[in-house]
Amino acid sequence: MLRDSFGRVATDLRVSLTDRCNLRCSYCMPPEGLEWLPKPGLLTADEIVRLVTLAVERLGVTEVRYTGGEPLLRRELVDIVARTSSLRPAPQVSLTTNGIGLVRLAAPLAEAGLSRVNVSLDTLDRETFEKLAHRDRLPDVLDGLAAADAAGLRPVKVNSVLMRGINDHEATALLRHCLERGYELRFIEQMPLDAQHGWSRENMITAEEILAALREDFDLTEADPGERGSAPAELFLVDGGPARVGVIGSVTRPFCGSCDRVRLTADGQVRNCLFATDESDLRSAMRAGASDEELAERWLAAVRIKKAGHGIDDPSFLQPSRPMSAIGG
Repeated sequence: MLRDSFGRVATDLRVSLTDRCNLRCSYCMPPEGLEWLPKPGLLTADEIVRLVTLAVERLGVTEVRYTGGEPLLRRELVDIVARTSSLRPAPQVSLTTNGIGLVRLAAPLAEAGLSRVNVSLDTLDRETFEKLAHRDRLPDVLDGLAAADAAGLRPVKVNSVLMRGINDHEATALLRHCLERGYELRFIEQMPLDAQHGWSRENMITAEEILAALREDFDLTEADPGERGSAPAELFLVDGGPARVGVIGSVTRPFCGSCDRVRLTADGQVRNCLFATDESDLRSAMRAGASDEELAERWLAAVRIKKAGHGIDDPSFLQPSRPMSAIGG
């Protein structure tokens, strides 16, 4: 198993399929975009499936989440999902996406074996969406959410990041929107993963602030803590349930002690944490002819040295050089 020195076991693999994205969300990248990873350096579909197969069949991974950038931009996505869902033991296969393109791909992905989706939606206002994402694509995201629900990719989960002075007044509206449609909403604290390195704790909307805003209109009671397990979201029943809302306090309420995630970047690097400053290269070894046994040992060694926590509160904390789009969420 992918066990670190603190006894945590990584069973949840996040795989980035590309660093490219068709939005320019301000908490991720600048309006002009970034210099994308060179195509020859990206893992091929066969290389991705080989490493995922290794993780599932030999290293104990039980859930595979495909991410980006924007994974719907990866041409071979449906094939990669189909090959992943056919592995034995079968992992749960999910996807984190901005939703643009789901109208076309939700049904094929469901047929390929995708279990569910997490869709980013930070605002219900079209002008605010364009201000945040620098693209006028809100209708496409809303249509994508509906398409995912219609295709049976349930529960459809919605991820929202609130930005001070921009969309922080929309917490209640976002929750009502999701409750009316049966989506599960997760608010996520803004993290220091923007390419511009402009994040500051003072400007971040905290978990406490989010909960306070929601409690002005809803009765929130903490869900069974035992149900959370290693999940990052604290869950709350809304008006007695069964509907729930989650808050992921990555910065102010870190959950590092129960983390079960490991990440594989689009260019084949193992990362133990979103905020890691070091990586372990599987791509070069694989392309040099390493056997599955050798790759497994490299992966085990990479996870073994995982740190106790992300260290954001430590004075020596350094934001990783890679932005979120190049890491995979």
